[in-house]
Amino acid sequence: MALRRLSSLRSLKSPRRAALLVLLAGASPLSGEDVLRLPIGDPARRDRDAPVVLDAITDTESGRMLLPTELPARLRDVRLLLVGEEHTAMETHEVERRVIEELDKAGRRVSIGLEMFPYTQQPALDEWSAGRLSEEEFLRTSQWYRHWGYNWGYYRAVFLYAREHGLAMLAVNAPREVVTAVRRKGFEGLTPEEAAHIPTRIDTKSADHMRLFRASFTDATFHAGMSEEAWQAMLAAQCTWDATMAFHAVSPVLREADPKAIVVVLAGTGHVQYGLGIERQARQWYAGRIASVLPVAVADEKGTPVGSARASYASFLWGIPAESAPLFPDLGIATRAAEGGPGLEILHVEEDSVGARGGLAVGDVLVSIDGVALTDRETLARAMAGKRWGDGVSLGVRRREETVTRMVPLRRRARP
Repeated sequence: MALRRLSSLRSLKSPRRAALLVLLAGASPLSGEDVLRLPIGDPARRDRDAPVVLDAITDTESGRMLLPTELPARLRDVRLLLVGEEHTAMETHEVERRVIEELDKAGRRVSIGLEMFPYTQQPALDEWSAGRLSEEEFLRTSQWYRHWGYNWGYYRAVFLYAREHGLAMLAVNAPREVVTAVRRKGFEGLTPEEAAHIPTRIDTKSADHMRLFRASFTDATFHAGMSEEAWQAMLAAQCTWDATMAFHAVSPVLREADPKAIVVVLAGTGHVQYGLGIERQARQWYAGRIASVLPVAVADEKGTPVGSARASYASFLWGIPAESAPLFPDLGIATRAAEGGPGLEILHVEEDSVGARGGLAVGDVLVSIDGVALTDRETLARAMAGKRWGDGVSLGVRRREETVTRMVPLRRRARP
């Protein structure tokens, strides 16, 4: 949710972009720090690196390489497991599915916690798990493209596996508008109705977390001139996400005495890195062992090999291939509801993205897509979900006083 590279501006991978849409963050100078190698997190591991090997799982405590089938034994005493994802990187979703599958096969009673939904959407997940909804009915009933917006195709295999194997699915996030209210008004300014949606205990005082948070924003133009007060407001919103997900994930752990029960939370990388997000907040209610699995691409976006990461980055590092482009088309823009009229105002356009190459610019207002009026981001997300690379999309664009129609080809740009 910039939070889901933490929810995809290309310079801010998918987790970060989702947060930007909610926080509407202003713009920071480049931190110059490699997010994979920050000396933060667990003091026992923060001063050394652990290898990242393609298709291998590295236990960062011992440095040993594991097979997926060996992972459940290493998680025998874990009741809360956090698995990070880049929302538009299909390889990370395959890691999520494989972790769930191996735990299920090993006899663990798996429940899946989902960043994708605020906890208020639990009834729709219950209906899905019970087999009473088709995929299209579930997407409509759960308001998938309103609450999340990323293409259902990235998540479909996980959801189908859960339903076919009788695994509970848990909505654990906070309502988006409440997180926005925290950023804008602070905790003291929340109405009683808003405050009722989040835990009473939210830790916002970690210097390590602020360092990670700043380092995760790599787009200098988008974040130039941020005041310290603005950074603190953004971090408070981030911690609200983390604490709400932690609270709703820990609650079933505390209720369930069966040692074989485990809650596996699927969330953006930024909520999992260095144990500073969900895990740190969960410690306020749960004293048991918490573990994390983070997929790490073995090459960066420029093709430079990535051979290691800080051992405190996660409990387990899963080496995955670098992906040259998202599986499904993406305009590469961040938007919000336009002021004073219908449409979506463009807040940011990724460099060399489909939108940039199609002539979209910051300040433009999208008023239609393929002839359908754009009243909210859900309409845009639903329309884009039906597209494939090679298609075109017709966008009605208002720039100052003029409205024009742009035919934008959905074409990938080759990367190293």
